[in-house]
This record gives sequence, C-alpha cells and structure tokens, in this order.
Amino acid sequence: MSLLQTGIDALLALGLVWLAWRALACPDLFRGIVLFIAFGLLMALAWVRLEAPDVALAEAAIGAGLTGALLLAALARLHRIAPAGTRADTREAWRNGPALLLVLAGAGLGLAVLSLLPEPAGLQAQVAAELGRSGVSNPVTAVLLNFRGYDTLLEVLVLLLALLAAWSLEAEPPRREAPPGPVLDLLLRLLLPILVLAAAYLLWAGAHAPGGAFQAGAVLGAAGVLALLAGWRLQPRLTGLPLRLAIAIGPGGFLLVAWALLLAGRPLLEYPPALAGALILLIETLATLSIAATLAVLFQGSRPGAEPPA
Repeated sequence: MSLLQTGIDALLALGLVWLAWRALACPDLFRGIVLFIAFGLLMALAWVRLEAPDVALAEAAIGAGLTGALLLAALARLHRIAPAGTRADTREAWRNGPALLLVLAGAGLGLAVLSLLPEPAGLQAQVAAELGRSGVSNPVTAVLLNFRGYDTLLEVLVLLLALLAAWSLEAEPPRREAPPGPVLDLLLRLLLPILVLAAAYLLWAGAHAPGGAFQAGAVLGAAGVLALLAGWRLQPRLTGLPLRLAIAIGPGGFLLVAWALLLAGRPLLEYPPALAGALILLIETLATLSIAATLAVLFQGSRPGAEPPA
C-alpha cells in the first residue's frame, strides 16, 4: 500500500469517527439526520476501499439514501404532531446510558478485532470449491442465496415484519399533496425509467458481479420514494390487493421454494445444481419487487388506501 493510499484510508477513518460522533451528539434533529446521511455515503466509500462492492452498493442505497429519507419523513411527522414551541434535545440522552453502551460496544468490537488471527483461514476455499454447483459465479450471491439462503430468507421476513409493525401504529393518514410542477414532473418522468433500468441491471448482474435483490430493490424503492415526494400516488384500484401481493410476493415465493425443496427430499434451500441458477433468479426477482414495494410504503408511513383528510 502506497503512502497516498494510507493517507486516504486514515482520512476516511477519521471522517467516519467524526461524522458518527457529530450525528449522535448534535442537538438539532435535522442536522443529525444530514450528518447520518453523510456518514452512510462515507461508509460506502470505506466498503469500496475494503473491496466489498456489494456491501458498498447496499450501504449507499439503503443505509444512506432510503434510511435518510425515512428519517426525514419521520422528522416531518414529528414536527406536525409536536406542540408549538417544543424542540427535541438529545444532549441529555447522550450524556447518560446510550453513551456508556456505545463505549462498551466499541470496546467489545476492538477486542474482537485484536483477537483475530493474523491470517484467518476463512471459508474462501470452500466457497470456491462449491461455486460451480451454486448456479451463479458471484461468490457473494452464492453465499446469500444458496449456501446460507435461510439467512436471506430471514432478512426478507424481518423487512415484512417491520412494515407490519409500522402499520400497527395506525399512523396519521397521508395529507393531500399539491401536484408537482411541470419541471419536476418532467424530470421524474425522465429519471424514473433510468432507475428502473438500473434496478433491472443490478438484479441481472448479481449472478456474476456486484448486485442482487437488495441492491436492485433499494434502487427501485428509491424510484417509488421520489414519486411519493413529488406527490404521485397509485390509483385506488392498485392500493389494495395488488400492492399487498407485491409486498408479500418476495417472502412468499422464498417460502414456497423452500417448502417445495423439502417435499422433494432435499435439505432446506439446497437447490439441485441443474435448477440452482433459475431458482436463484426467480427468488431474487420476487424479492426485488417485494423490497421495493415495502420500502416505498414504509416511507409513505400509512396503510395503502388510507384516505387523506380533506
């Protein structure tokens, strides 16, 4: 590693620590969210430097982009329901328990890193040996969708549970939004097809390059969030059963494939080598649609079909 690369990595590490500290200690919630988004973007660069482009894509799309949009939407709702003249202050909370928990978590992480072997063996050799039977040539996709597919199944189910939990809070119905101006409307009509094509590329490329369902779903979900920000809404006939099917089709299809494999006498989510590639593509396609719909509806905050107040 050259001196320039070492300097860049050192600045990147210092920037991450500073942004994390400022995001947690900032008394203003809006500034804290902006700092959190900046932290996510810098974290994506850190993953690129660690040669983990799959994680970098997910961090940039979900960790910085969509999570930041969700936090901004939550802040806007807090401003609408908070009494006039009140202001959230995080300084007192930062001085107490959370600070101690963060210090303990940081110390535990440091001890874990120091306890690693100088040259850990890892599972790279085993993954490379079985890659030909996995149905894909990207080792990350092989691990996430084949060798440890049940982990990804649980992640998709957790996302669905998060949406059900948000719906159970019975949030306020959406407000009537003014239609977008002609410039914003034209910009979105040009941008949304590009985002859809980018999501399709990430989905298809996941079999042999960085990408996959979560990255594609995040980009497609970002297109939905942009449409919601511009005041676009689904037609009433699409906000009932069709939207709920789109939300449930990812975990439902995953569970159906797992159930069919068990009935065929195979272990859980262990695909036949001849069908592995097709089954992984099917699962990722359904999961992409489900993740995108779930993220967009989470940003909206209310159940589909809720009537806005007059």
